[in-house]
Amino acid sequence: MSESPPHAPSALPPVGADRPRRVRVHHLRAAKAAGERLTMLTAYDAVTARIFDAAGIDLLLVGDSIGDNMLGHPTTIPVTLEEMIPPVRAVARATQRTMVVADLPFGTYEASPQQALASSVRMLKEGGAHAVKFEGGHRVAEHVRLVSGAGIPVVGHLGFTPQSENMLGGRRVQGRGDSAVEQLVADAQAIEEAGAVAVVLEMVPAPVAAQVTKSVQIPTIGIGAGPDCDGQVLVWLDMAGMGSWSPRFAKQFAQLGQELQRAAGQYATEVRSGAYPTAAHSFTE
Repeated sequence: MSESPPHAPSALPPVGADRPRRVRVHHLRAAKAAGERLTMLTAYDAVTARIFDAAGIDLLLVGDSIGDNMLGHPTTIPVTLEEMIPPVRAVARATQRTMVVADLPFGTYEASPQQALASSVRMLKEGGAHAVKFEGGHRVAEHVRLVSGAGIPVVGHLGFTPQSENMLGGRRVQGRGDSAVEQLVADAQAIEEAGAVAVVLEMVPAPVAAQVTKSVQIPTIGIGAGPDCDGQVLVWLDMAGMGSWSPRFAKQFAQLGQELQRAAGQYATEVRSGAYPTAAHSFTE
């Protein structure tokens, strides 16, 4: 009986190594070439970043989604660069293997390639990020070219772009209709040619995302874009069931919000009744 052929080594650094290697740009292309799916979650603090890093998540996005998920804003638009840098710094300090990608918030890159470069430099120098992400296709190709030419990896973002939701008419699926599909492919190719190392596709019909994925050599990372992207990303609170609502495309892999509420309620009950703290929780002379 012949033995099974050995598995090919992973294109990505191993998980759980004593001295883990950082996921780098060349690993992203190698993973796409090898057909290995990339994993990405958002993270906004050192506690969750450390957990996700240990779990083997390949990329952590410190997203401007911190605005409507953690800071109480109704959208991502009010988030500033000054608000982004501390969580980027916390996530970068807490991780060993994952690539840390930092969003450039609205108003910090659109004006010119030079503005994009200045904001990106701050994300690396002050935040410790390994890459930056900003929205747009052809219109930001020169921004991508200047930033990547300065040695800063850029992740693009196409489809539904939250910073432009007022122009898009709200949270609406993008890429419907032949002309829209052609534009999405052209935008992906434009930022790839300019030097982008990956591109997020958000709220795009699955067949369209598959077409974009085949049209570029860099990995596509989907969020509400079907199963044929080269990787997937979710806001971690949606993934973990931390809220009362999550988008249709987000699967809840746990119900941590309910468990946290239960634990807090039990704590309050025991404090009020005098059951906590006991002698076991107290210092003695």
